[in-house]
Amino acid sequence: MSDLILKDRYSTQIDNSQYISRDLSWLKFNHRVLDQAKKEGRPLLDRLKFLAITASNADEFFMIRMGSLYNYLDYGKERVDLSGLKAIPFKRRLLSEFKIFTKEQTDYFVEHLLPELPKNGIKITQVESLQKKEQERVRNYFQKVVHPMLTPMVFDSFHTFPILVNNVLIFGVVTRSREEHEEKRKMSFIQIPTNLPRFYEIERNDTFYFVPIEDIVRTYIDSFFKNVEIISETLFRVTRNGDFTLEESEDLEANFIDELKSKLKTRKTGRVVRIEVEDKYDKWLIKQLKLRWELDEENVITVHKPGLMDYTGLWQIVKHSEFSHLCTPIPAPVQPVSISQDADENIFKILKRRDIMLHHPYNSFEPLMNLLEKAAEDPHVLSIKLTIYRLAKNSRIIEALLNAAENGKHVSVLFEVKARFDEENNMREAKRLQKAGCFVIYGVGLLKTHTKLMLIVRKEGEKVTRYVHLASGNYNEATARLYTDVGILSTNEVYASDVSEFFNAITGHSYPEKYENLITAPREMRNSLIELILNEAKNATSGLPSGIVIKINSLQDIDVINALYQASQAGVQIKLTVRGICCLRPGRAGLSENITVGSIVGEYLEHSRIFYFHNNGEPKVYAGSADIMVRSFDRRLESLFLINDPFLKKQAINILKFNQKDNYNKYVMQEDGSYEAVQPGENEPIFNIHKEFYRVTRDMIENASLF
Repeated sequence: MSDLILKDRYSTQIDNSQYISRDLSWLKFNHRVLDQAKKEGRPLLDRLKFLAITASNADEFFMIRMGSLYNYLDYGKERVDLSGLKAIPFKRRLLSEFKIFTKEQTDYFVEHLLPELPKNGIKITQVESLQKKEQERVRNYFQKVVHPMLTPMVFDSFHTFPILVNNVLIFGVVTRSREEHEEKRKMSFIQIPTNLPRFYEIERNDTFYFVPIEDIVRTYIDSFFKNVEIISETLFRVTRNGDFTLEESEDLEANFIDELKSKLKTRKTGRVVRIEVEDKYDKWLIKQLKLRWELDEENVITVHKPGLMDYTGLWQIVKHSEFSHLCTPIPAPVQPVSISQDADENIFKILKRRDIMLHHPYNSFEPLMNLLEKAAEDPHVLSIKLTIYRLAKNSRIIEALLNAAENGKHVSVLFEVKARFDEENNMREAKRLQKAGCFVIYGVGLLKTHTKLMLIVRKEGEKVTRYVHLASGNYNEATARLYTDVGILSTNEVYASDVSEFFNAITGHSYPEKYENLITAPREMRNSLIELILNEAKNATSGLPSGIVIKINSLQDIDVINALYQASQAGVQIKLTVRGICCLRPGRAGLSENITVGSIVGEYLEHSRIFYFHNNGEPKVYAGSADIMVRSFDRRLESLFLINDPFLKKQAINILKFNQKDNYNKYVMQEDGSYEAVQPGENEPIFNIHKEFYRVTRDMIENASLF
């Protein structure tokens, strides 16, 4: 059967499925990120930034998603994708689609972005194009800095095959002794350490010249191979399996921290799932690598010159201090609407009177930091408890907790040391807290702690007041300037009791029967959401008003998707905003014609999760840490909190309303799984939520409605 017939058959199978493949949906998402690099009205370095993001996204995709697929393939386990394809044809489809993406990525860089750089005083160039004095500087840099750091590693009958590091640039060099024949050729490898800058910088007049490190190494590569003939040198990069889901059920009695350390070492030597290689590569070399790593030609991704291998290297230019004027400035945050009347007042006093909603990055992270840092110093504060998933570098959160411990307060931290790619930093910070006398819990069993909750207990006269923070985003003051998230600060006793019960359950041996305002996972979240969805279906069937509006990062859980289908068929209007992967197929007759799906991709990363249920005119609105994912419901500690305060509920509704109105960052998902960018209609003004949220007023919030 020809490849074309197979492709047509598989395409038909994919199109006929009621669900969209999670991984194919992710590829569509990365296309939307790449689309941001193509927006010509955007500053040049912002466009380079989005190109770099597509590359880091792809690295994570291959390490985790492709790695997970190879766990099934390598261990002989059957896997059927949501699209209906089995593992091998699905792998082929995925890699074929990714090759198309890589070509589009490189073509756009070469044809559109590269020519714009010199107009802005930036030039990516080669050693041979530099002036003689500059070439001498580069040669000196190579001899004194680069050469001592590089180690050529030969593979032959006397030397074992070297460990090639994940996601670094590597030269594969084919050589032979001058007196030997071609069949005696050998291959050697030179890995370029990641602690070397990607580019060597030279300033000349008003232009900065950036020389790629791989071009410098290639120029002087013969210094490593004396008295032998270099047949070829090929630049390549390998990506290894970084998914450990098959290992996470190991012996619970094992020392958890040591287990994690061993897994981090394994990540460096996991099975190879991708080879990126420059064009005109040495075919013999790549053939040997494919045989050694049991890869097919489809796993080899060619990067054509003058494109770059690994566009994450562009961060060096994007973050360069000389080019800050070529980036979009981050606006100053505005005061939260719910706090503006008493902004200068003590945060403890404000929270005694009203709840506050923080909407980042439009609102500063400072009210939260102010509360935590004051609590660390306040002699009346008795204890602080919170959950940590990802931290900023030099985290103020950690410093505040250390300060609180020094001041004699009880500090309990549920620290997620399995937060992907942040494991080492989290373990280091957790140990600092432990040494300072904090009570640190390294996760709960095999569950990841993804919930975002904080509890501060303060003695005020004869009674105790509990201050809580419930949020969708991490306790990370750096990402709070780039990710959109919501959080509530409150002294509401119902919230406080729920959060206290939650911490008691995870730090002790307690099983709360019911939370008043929290929906938690892994225990009840899936069923609770399905119940809320089906209640809307029941209302619609009974002729009562109904409606569902949800904003999340990812939608993948089949049980919830089926409930949404059922509600759609009952006549419920369902409006979804799903930033990334979406496995629900919208707009299909008889299945989901009442469901629309939008995706907001733009200057800020949309991270908040908000759930609205019409409830016959008495809306229930939840926010929190969880997406509609199997992992969120079954393998993580998550929480969604009911928004009780009428004004804050309106504020959340207004956020959802603005997401529906956006015509600048928004894409609409089609029935076939593709996406179309929303364009303003004729005479319709641009509505860009990443600007409009800085202009929100109390009147806008009071008048917000969705149906």
